[in-house]
Amino acid sequence: MEPTTSPPPAGAPAGEGRRAAGQHRQSRAGRNLPAAVGIGLLLGGLVLGTLYGWPPSFAVLVTVAMLLAVWELTVAVGAHAAHPPRVPLVVGTAVVLLMAYRGGPEALAVAFALTVVVIILWRLTGPVEGAVIDLAAAVWIAAYVPLLAAFALLLLAQPDGSDRVVVFILTTVCSDIGGYAAGVAFGRHPMARGISPKKTWEGFAGSAILCVLGGSLSAHLLVGAQWWEGAVIGAAVVVAATLGDLAESMVKRDLGIKDLGRLLPGHGGMMDRVDSLVVTAPVVYLLLTLFVGG
Repeated sequence: MEPTTSPPPAGAPAGEGRRAAGQHRQSRAGRNLPAAVGIGLLLGGLVLGTLYGWPPSFAVLVTVAMLLAVWELTVAVGAHAAHPPRVPLVVGTAVVLLMAYRGGPEALAVAFALTVVVIILWRLTGPVEGAVIDLAAAVWIAAYVPLLAAFALLLLAQPDGSDRVVVFILTTVCSDIGGYAAGVAFGRHPMARGISPKKTWEGFAGSAILCVLGGSLSAHLLVGAQWWEGAVIGAAVVVAATLGDLAESMVKRDLGIKDLGRLLPGHGGMMDRVDSLVVTAPVVYLLLTLFVGG
């Protein structure tokens, strides 16, 4: 049944009913759709321009985005019990991403391990009270953001890296678009009402269909994978992207906030935009390496 709006009360200004209807449509969609589309197109153009203009600039773009995401998370958890040390997290994020792009998986592992060591040493200079929760939050942020995002730069470092990154981003975006469209049009049965009431099984079906199609086409046309291999990538991405969305929703619900930031109109903060991307990056890296080598 399509959502309906009640007529404005007698004597109300003529524009009140239109405003109420507009607010209802926006709440049904869960976001400011024109702003979300505009920001999405702008980000898409920026990604393609850096990937095919000068690929190292995409690595810089990812680093800036992840620094913003790390900062948003440290501010969000810092408003509660945990106070993760920001300096080693910010520096470690940049180092982890740089080493992944320049040195490969081994350098990534070493950089992440050193980041954790520095976080621990840095926290030793503070008070004993709250040390465990501070360290747990800091290591979680370091693993959640720069470590997972680094797999996107491992993709970029391949000879056909720009094309691999497009497969990764396009397939993940298909999950977002398919889930959003199907959820708004047909969503009736919530997947996890206590975590994300707007995420439905109907939306998940839309994500799955578009992901499999997008993964199959993009992987075959861009990196030479078989059709079925691209479909497998799409199926894996929809599961990982959905889990990434739900994981961030759980964090925000626990912190009592709607968005982690306000940087991107219609999307929220940077972390709100990349939550599914960071989770799908290692999945796509693994599958592309398995199917087409690396």
